[in-house]
Amino acid sequence: MLSTITAAETQFRHDDGQRRKEIALLASIRERRAAASRADRVATIAAVAPRPTARAAWARPIGIAHAAPEACVA
Repeated sequence: MLSTITAAETQFRHDDGQRRKEIALLASIRERRAAASRADRVATIAAVAPRPTARAAWARPIGIAHAAPEACVA
C-alpha cells in the first residue's frame, strides 16, 4: 500500500515537472513571436516613414563676424 502511494506521488511530481517545462517552453515561444512581431512592425514603420532631407550646412548666427573675437586673443 505504501509503495503504491509513493509511486503515485513520484508520478505526480514527474508529470508536474513536465507540465511546468512545457508551459515555460510555450511562454518563451510566445514571447519570441511577440518580439519578432514588434520588430517587424517597427521595421515597417521605419521603412514607410518619410526621412527628413539633410541640410547642406548649419545656419550661422546673425551679427557674428568671426568665431574668435580679436579682443580675446591672449
